[in-house]
Amino acid sequence: MNATPASTDDLIVIGKIYSVHGVRGEVKVYSFTDPVANLLEYKTWTLRRDGNVKQVELVSGRGSDKFLVAKLKGLDDRDEARLLAGYEICVPRSLFPDLADGDYYWYQLEGLKVIDQAGQLLGKIDHLFETGANDVIVVKPCTDSLDGRERLLPYIEQCVQSIDLSAGEMRVDWDADF
Repeated sequence: MNATPASTDDLIVIGKIYSVHGVRGEVKVYSFTDPVANLLEYKTWTLRRDGNVKQVELVSGRGSDKFLVAKLKGLDDRDEARLLAGYEICVPRSLFPDLADGDYYWYQLEGLKVIDQAGQLLGKIDHLFETGANDVIVVKPCTDSLDGRERLLPYIEQCVQSIDLSAGEMRVDWDADF
């Protein structure tokens, strides 16, 4: 395992190590990529937890639809591998492939102001999560928002009317009383 990478300012979390696998130092990983195995396309990971940052090299990986098993260079001991549980797996956003117009990475949406059709500020996007049926936007109240309510909005075409990253806002068709 290598020392701290040069810059951690531009890192995006793409997964998390949560346990060990076997006795040879492999780790179990939750992948936040879609599909799950896309995480294995990144051969150098920056691991981050509680202010600790280290860089590791992926040797190999395999998995299922729910989790992956990864072998990291220089990690051959189960007890050493156990120490990595809880570390986030990050990569520089510059390594992400370009998306088609109208497609966004979740990190691009986090922090956007959410405005309804009446022009009311519902809050800011805190994060998104997957439900199986559709992704869900978690909107939390902010300064000048309509009220102090947290809202869960479906990330679907019928709800999301427009996204303007440069203006920092998302326009939605959503009843403020919902």
